Amino acid sequence: MDATLLELPLPIVDSDHESELVGLVRSLRQEVAELRREVVDLRQQAHYWQTMHARAVEKGEKRQREIDQLRGENRQLKDRLYGIKSEKRGGCEHSFRIEDLAASEQTPKRRRGHQPQAPGPRRRDFSHLPVVEQPLTLPSEQCVCPQCGKPFVAMTDSEDSEVIEIDVRPYRRRIRRRRYRSTCGCPGVPRTLAAPLPPKLIPKAGYGISLWVHLLLEKFAAHHALGNVLDQLGRYDLALPSGTVTEGFRRITALLEPIYEAFLQRNARSVYNQADETRWLVFAEQEGKTGHRWWLWAYLGEDSVVFRIAPSRGHAVPEGHYPADAEGFLVVDRYSAYKAMVQVKLGNLLLVFCWAHVRRDFLAVGKGWPELAPWAIVWLQRIRELYHLNRQRLQHDPAAVEFQRANAALQEAVTAMHTEAIAELADPKLRSPCRKTLESLIEHWPGLARFVDDPKLPMDNNASERTLRGPAMGRKNYYGSGSLWSVCLTAAMFSILATLKRWGLNPRRWLTWYLESCAAAGGKPPGDFESFLPWNLSDQCRQQLANRPSPGPQPDTS
Repeated sequence: MDATLLELPLPIVDSDHESELVGLVRSLRQEVAELRREVVDLRQQAHYWQTMHARAVEKGEKRQREIDQLRGENRQLKDRLYGIKSEKRGGCEHSFRIEDLAASEQTPKRRRGHQPQAPGPRRRDFSHLPVVEQPLTLPSEQCVCPQCGKPFVAMTDSEDSEVIEIDVRPYRRRIRRRRYRSTCGCPGVPRTLAAPLPPKLIPKAGYGISLWVHLLLEKFAAHHALGNVLDQLGRYDLALPSGTVTEGFRRITALLEPIYEAFLQRNARSVYNQADETRWLVFAEQEGKTGHRWWLWAYLGEDSVVFRIAPSRGHAVPEGHYPADAEGFLVVDRYSAYKAMVQVKLGNLLLVFCWAHVRRDFLAVGKGWPELAPWAIVWLQRIRELYHLNRQRLQHDPAAVEFQRANAALQEAVTAMHTEAIAELADPKLRSPCRKTLESLIEHWPGLARFVDDPKLPMDNNASERTLRGPAMGRKNYYGSGSLWSVCLTAAMFSILATLKRWGLNPRRWLTWYLESCAAAGGKPPGDFESFLPWNLSDQCRQQLANRPSPGPQPDTS
């Protein structure tokens, strides 16, 4: 503006007008300069506030993402705390709840109980139970004709029916030893003698083997608190002192040690293994240990199941269970202790990760962030398809053509899933919960895909989790173990019962047989204890100790 003014021709004026014009020009120039400074200042302020606004928007978006993340995690924690813990399929299929929401409009709700088209259960066979006869006769006044009074004649046959009863009763086994008197006077011959005492499991104790077997099974198989078991026996008029029973358990612990050690050695040499752990309370002071939280470790081998109770949850526990030269496979969850084992780092023991845990990750995303449920449903359907294809593959012999065809379909599905995960991770717009889940999937992919190459490997470690279900129930009932010797008894009994179940042997028959042999050995473990191991039993002995077969398929309560 001032440059334009300078270029204008000045009119011819007198000196007074000239001074006024010069003053006006100077004021205009000063005003223009001030306006320029104000414009620069306003531009700087506008740029500053634009920058602050952009930062505020970015900060708000970041806060919103954090809020969405925290809300999703809060929903996950609430579901973990208050939601359904079991993944077994029920009437409403809790394990696929997100998919049920998507398919609820297409499929009607399946009612509980027996389905109309399904075949009914077969009648159970109880012919192996002993029979107690109960003859019934007509009263004398009904054995005559009501019209003529002539008597009825009893026939040789009868109308028979059966009713299942149970008779649980304690009794006293009175031992009468016949005494003998010598009739000669030979030197060194006693004048009187008596029949020898029957062997006792615990010398000078007044309780028989059947009672000890009952107490052991009630606590470690039925997972009842010992105090409740004694109260129940009190309702059968048998009042037992808890101190005497506890002392008896302590002595029985030493009798089971050889069997337990043999189970440990057998299990550690298995090729196909599973492992899992859960907390276990031990109310005993130990140097260097703070608190009472210990850990119960379960190891499943090909033909044995063993438990260890350790004060630590670190990698040293499974690392010490398996020998240094152990080779094979270990099906586990993604707990870092298994990854830190020396046998795993050397590559001798290969980890096989659980697909059920991967599935829970996608399920948690769908429950925590409802807007991501469609994405989670797609991945849950992919995992379900893997289970379906693997079941189809296992239905055929590995040498059959059908097996090869099903195996090729499974490999194709696994490869497609891996490719899709890589492609989604390359998308920068992928949400954080989805990215975190897929990154974990890719990180553990080598262990997740090992079941494809070896059909003997399961897709999950559900078997080990089911094995820990009984001890976890016992933990709620009697809180764990109260001393170090009870830790040894608990681990031994859990191992024996789980291994006997694996072999289909009746624990009551086996424990009775073994403890009777211990009693015959003078209250010590028998010298030939290896003959009691399930894998060393003869076929005839195994049939005698086996559980009675149940008629028809039983409902799955896993």
